[in-house]
Amino acid sequence: MGRRKVEIKRIEDNSSRQATFSKRRSGLMKKAKQLSILCDVDVAVLVFSSRGRFFEFSSTNSLTGVIHRYTNHMKAEDKVSAEVDDTEESKYASFMTMEELLQTVEKQLKEPDVDDLSITDLVHLENQVETALTQTRFRKTHLLIESIKNLREKEKLLIEENKLLEDEICTINNTEENEMTMNLNNIAPTRMDCGQQKEALNFL
Repeated sequence: MGRRKVEIKRIEDNSSRQATFSKRRSGLMKKAKQLSILCDVDVAVLVFSSRGRFFEFSSTNSLTGVIHRYTNHMKAEDKVSAEVDDTEESKYASFMTMEELLQTVEKQLKEPDVDDLSITDLVHLENQVETALTQTRFRKTHLLIESIKNLREKEKLLIEENKLLEDEICTINNTEENEMTMNLNNIAPTRMDCGQQKEALNFL
């Protein structure tokens, strides 16, 4: 038998929940160690239990060093995001639709001063293009789902219509058979009594 699929939801039983936490925490630490060795990367795992106990794993000698690197990275990301957000007057801020974005990109690529575009303008343009692509993919997926749904509805209607036609054909066939039986009964020869038979013989 295959492994039973576990439903991902909170385990209500305290004993089962604690046992699962202990087992999966150990598995998580093991996978983190394997990832750091196989891919030669720095990995840090922080876990706080429901009782407030702290568990950690670090592929380096210093967990604090990994956390410090993460903090510096996030600060740099926030700084770049802030610079992009501050460029509300950028000449690309008003381009929201995919068509306008494509026209803008094509225009800028044809202009001789394309090399003079700032990094901020290029980053903002890239973000706008990615946003438009995401919206386009979402719209395409939505239309595909609606199309599949409509086709299934049509299939259901056709199946029901086919069933009705089959019932009508059966009804017509049964009616024709009954009428034919009645006609045959009507034209069947009638039996003659003895007097009628003698009269027929004398006539002959």
